[in-house]
Amino acid sequence: MWVKIFVISDNADTCTGLRLVGIDGVIVQSESDFSQTIANILANEDIAILAIVENLARKYAEKVDEIRFNRRLPLIVEIPDKHGSGQHGNHIWDMIGSAL
Repeated sequence: MWVKIFVISDNADTCTGLRLVGIDGVIVQSESDFSQTIANILANEDIAILAIVENLARKYAEKVDEIRFNRRLPLIVEIPDKHGSGQHGNHIWDMIGSAL
């Protein structure tokens, strides 16, 4: 069984880059786009990980937190994009390094 990952972004660069490594995604520009995309993802039991760019996760924090705290899947991961805050630094690399 393969774990499916899906990304929600507000720019083409992030979606294009992730599509190059086999991760599907959509670009959303409005709250209604975001809500409809979330509804579609929640209806798709194959998606186990949902990556959302930081600025969208902050903008729609209430909806993101509702999923995060009330559903087992999908796991929500906030990712930086070229407009990201950079707050996370190399956190992922630090975690990988400590696991080795």
